[in-house]
Amino acid sequence: MIAADPHLSPEERAQLLTWLDESRQEFFQAIDGVSIEQWAWKPADGRWSVGEGAEHVVLSEALLFGLARKALAAASNPAWQAQTDGKAGLIASVMPATGKAVAPDPIVPRFGLTHAQVRERFEQQRADIARFARETDAALKAHTHDHPMRFFGTLNAHQWLIYVPLHTIRHSRQIATVKNQPGYPRAV
Repeated sequence: MIAADPHLSPEERAQLLTWLDESRQEFFQAIDGVSIEQWAWKPADGRWSVGEGAEHVVLSEALLFGLARKALAAASNPAWQAQTDGKAGLIASVMPATGKAVAPDPIVPRFGLTHAQVRERFEQQRADIARFARETDAALKAHTHDHPMRFFGTLNAHQWLIYVPLHTIRHSRQIATVKNQPGYPRAV
């Protein structure tokens, strides 16, 4: 097997930056313009409100970017190519789907963040992530970290970065679904 380049190609960087931009737009489209009542409304017991879904996104982005950085802080993994091959495509196909999943405890919404708090934290975190994605010259693919829930197994830092916007798209679509549920408070 010929060793692949562990650095981002120009196409991979461009795709990551596109996903970051598109997911930011989709997230704000999903959460902006909702009233306090709409922010807190839940379609059923055990389901998240718009506000809880938005808070989960903020918590998740911080965690996922942290995992990318944790991967980079670790020594280069000589088996990175064999352990992570094809997973970028898997993440791209799985994450935008809107099916139900169970969030790990650290990213379960429980702080009751307001719309303004979510927006501020999201913008700050996303600016850091986008700057990193634009500027890094690190061999992202050679540094790996295992998925905490083993869902994707071992991922490299590039794949953790891909996970960020695609997970946000997933939850932006779930938020849009909540807003289309019967009983969702309508604007007056």
